[in-house]
This record gives sequence, C-alpha cells and structure tokens, in this order.
Amino acid sequence: MNFIYICKIFTVFYLSNQSSFDMFKIIALACLITVCAGNSVSGSTPDSKTPEFDKFTAGSQYFAYPHPAYGVPELTPAPEGYEPFHMEHYGRHGSRWLISKSSYTRPLQDLRKADANGKLTPRGKKLLEQIEVIEAASHNRLGELTPKGHRQHRGIARRMTRNFPEIFQPGTHVDGKSTMVIRCILSMTNELAELELFCPQMTVTCDASRTTQQILNNTNTDEVANRIKDQSMIPRKKFAESRNDHSEFLKKIFNDQKFVADSLDADVFFRKMFDIAVNTQSHDDQPDLYDLFTTRELRNQWEINNLHWYNEAGNTPYTQKRVPYNQRLLLRNFIESADTAMTSPRRSANLRFGHEVVVLPMTVFMELNNAAVEVEDMEQLASQWRNYEIFPMASNIQMIFYRPKNNPRYKPEEVLVKVLLNEAETTLPVKAVSGPYYRWSDLRKYYSDKLDSFTAKFDE
Repeated sequence: MNFIYICKIFTVFYLSNQSSFDMFKIIALACLITVCAGNSVSGSTPDSKTPEFDKFTAGSQYFAYPHPAYGVPELTPAPEGYEPFHMEHYGRHGSRWLISKSSYTRPLQDLRKADANGKLTPRGKKLLEQIEVIEAASHNRLGELTPKGHRQHRGIARRMTRNFPEIFQPGTHVDGKSTMVIRCILSMTNELAELELFCPQMTVTCDASRTTQQILNNTNTDEVANRIKDQSMIPRKKFAESRNDHSEFLKKIFNDQKFVADSLDADVFFRKMFDIAVNTQSHDDQPDLYDLFTTRELRNQWEINNLHWYNEAGNTPYTQKRVPYNQRLLLRNFIESADTAMTSPRRSANLRFGHEVVVLPMTVFMELNNAAVEVEDMEQLASQWRNYEIFPMASNIQMIFYRPKNNPRYKPEEVLVKVLLNEAETTLPVKAVSGPYYRWSDLRKYYSDKLDSFTAKFDE
C-alpha cells in the first residue's frame, strides 16, 4: 500500500481520535514500516548554489530546505583512527501549508472586494484567480506537511546513511520521538522509513506522546523575559515603519490607490500576500508569485521578520538572553542520552522531531557558529545574524559522536564530537581538536556549566 495513502488514513484517524493514543502509535508504526519510492514531482528550485539572500531565503521560516537545491555540504573526514557510533538529533518538520485560515481567506476577501468595485489591474485579476485556487486547495490542509516536506526528510535520511554508514548498520538502534503535531509525526515516519529502507536489519522504534512534549516543544518563556521583551516594541516598530513602503506592490494589483487607502488594510494585505508568495516554494503545484514584489520589498520584509525572530529567540539584551534557556531540557536530554549511548557497545541514534521555535533557540543556546552573537544596533543585524541560515523547513541539528576504532575499552575522554546544522559543519564554543571535531568531555563540561549557571540565575 502506498506510503502517502496510509499517511492520509492516519491523518484522518488522528484528527478525529486524538485521545486514542494506543491506536495512534500503532498507525504511526504502520506508516513507518510502509516503504515508498518517493514522489518524483519537482517544484521550482532556486538557481543560486549558496544560501545567500534571494527571493527564496527572504521567506525566513518559510524558506524550503536548502539541500540539495543549493548544493550539499562537504564534510571533513574523521581524524585518523576514529569512526562515528552515535547521533543526537533534533529536526523541524518539513515544508507545510500555512497554519492560519485567515492567511488565505483574508487576501482573497480583499481581492474579491476590489474586483467587485472594478479596482483590479490585469495582474490583480490574474492574482485573484490564483488565490482562488490556492485558498480552495488549502481547505482541510492548514499546517499539514506537503509532498515536498515528505521528500525533504527522506533526502536528509539518505544523506545521513551516506555520511555516517558506520552508525546505520545491522544491530543499530534508531529511536524516533515527535511532538504530537501531525506534520512532525509524518516527518519522523518519512525519515525512519528511509533509514529502514537503507538497512532493514536495524532496530527502529518511534513514539509521539505527551510524556516527551516538555522536552521536544518547550517554548515557555518566563514572565520576566516577556516583560523585558516588550520594551523592544517601540524601536522595533520604528524599524518596521522605515521599511514599510508597499506602494510598488499595491500599484501592480490595484488601479485605484485611494480605494486601497479607504477600503483595505494595505499592511495586512501585503503581509498575507508575502507569506503566501514565499510559501509557494513549499509546494510543487502553486504559481510563482514573486513577480508581485521588488527585491527591495522582499528585502525589507525579510529584515523586519529577521529582527522579530532575533528578539523572539536570539541572544538579545531585550530579554537578558533568557529565551534560549527555554531549551535547557532538550540540551540536558542530548547530554544524558549521549552518556547512556557510551555505556553500550551498540551503535545508536536518537532522532527528535518538532518545530522551528525549538531549533532556533536551541541553536543559539548551543552557540553554533555565530548564532549566539549579541547585536544591539538593529540596523546591523542583517549583516551578522540571518534567520534563514538556521531554521528553514526541515532544519536540523545533528550531533555526531566518534570513538577510537576497534577499541571496546576506550575512555569517555577519548570521544570526539562534531555538530551539523542543516547538514553543514559548525563551530562550537570550546577549543577544537581538529577542524570541526571537538573533545566531548570539553563540550559536555561547557554545556553542563552553562546549564547550571543559567539555572542558578533564572530558576530562582
């Protein structure tokens, strides 16, 4: 039976029986063991080979996973005498539909209103037809994984097996855990099914339960941070207002700008249309709407969104760096799971699936690359911190552990580790042993001390 068909059955069942967890888990496992070759349909992809700013990366959290469209990162070989044996992982769900119904219905209502009054340009009339089709297709699909989202996770799994075949071999235990959101569950089952296809002799388990939600989807920010964050609203508002000229966009769609000013909320219409446009890259069959926007308009809206996400999850003084700390439970789980793996001769991988609101602060908290940079001048943020580099659709953190080959008596302090962000090697906040490889004992101590320090500071 086709994998996608079973997933559709699973979706209907889950939405109508959210309390039936035992059956839910059985069906999740059915999705896992059902193997499909994957869809061959391909949507439009960027021409650029590097994820620099372009019309696709302008989407921020709607940026479709960059690999292989922007090329696949090359990895540095392990130091001589070492091989990978364990992986800790957290991944965001793949490409999806927009979540809010109003994301589709609000711009459609505005376009219909303008059309009824004869206020649409020829491009506006074409846009109305396009949004009519997109909005109709979104019915009962809000927030769901798209076919491209399925393929993204299968591609990530295939590259995992190519990059680390020593981990994914007979006898390995792969454990998957997901939040209880269906797009995350299906992302998990796609990756696990692809891994099983590569090596059926592995032991693969999976679950999606309330018992792990505090670890997998902890986005609770304390009241102090929320109160402090509110202080940034005035400068953020001024920042947005300086980039809020939508006149060129509006003239392409409406033939009467007085009608727009009197009858529509132009800012809301622009933002809703922007979201639809940048999210078309998550679909195989939606029209390219980028002709509606100038490069300046795309850049301005991305900078506004980039600042929003930096204030929401970055190492910003507006929250006294408190927000990334909400991933303390996840980082502790990484550490404890890795410690457990080192006590067993068996190779293993712990794969977790959730959301961008976890990937982003987790990346900052782990200090991967320059994610933890402190930027006070908002005008300089875009040159130092770019959200699309961290949390595109299907974004993921892979922590790979290495031990000496053919040495069952290796010592814990001999273990090396490297971390991949979206499959690219990262720098870490301790001294490297060689290239992207670090001593696990050094990194473990750094993170443990940081966790203890933040606990003492924030959990008083």
